[in-house]
Amino acid sequence: MANQAAKKRRDENARHIRLLQRLIFAFNAVYVVVRILLFHSTFSWKHWIGFLITSGVYKIMYDQLAKMAKASYDESGELIDGGFDMSGGGLASYLHDVLYITMFVQLSSILSDKFWFVYLVIPAFAFYKLWQLVLYPYIFQSSSEDDTEDAKARKKREKMEKKAGRTKFVKTRNR
Repeated sequence: MANQAAKKRRDENARHIRLLQRLIFAFNAVYVVVRILLFHSTFSWKHWIGFLITSGVYKIMYDQLAKMAKASYDESGELIDGGFDMSGGGLASYLHDVLYITMFVQLSSILSDKFWFVYLVIPAFAFYKLWQLVLYPYIFQSSSEDDTEDAKARKKREKMEKKAGRTKFVKTRNR
């Protein structure tokens, strides 16, 4: 019964990786059959470059996800870790997003070449995250002078709160 969670995660990851393999194969097969074989008259060198780009993205994302999902064993063959939890967030979530965007772009580019512009969502989101997590805090960080003013303002506020919290005695008239 030991390591049941790791065994379960290893099996889930193996199923997930097989599903990704089938999806990638299916989307590539549909693209080749429909775009290259059926619409061969409109297929140009630009479409070959697009097919190579999507295939490269599939390879990079799949290899990274497979590496993350790989279980680790000790010298005796005992399972140590079942691999990264693919259902969680973080890097695995971003890699899945890139894979799904690639699948959408590849399939929809059969209908129109304008769908290649959807790929611009990936660098736009990467720049947004870079701005949000790195650039904005670095550029607009507070200086040490602001910290001293904040300390003074904090002390004044605490003093006012303490004063406001005191019980006040009010004279009332007796009848």
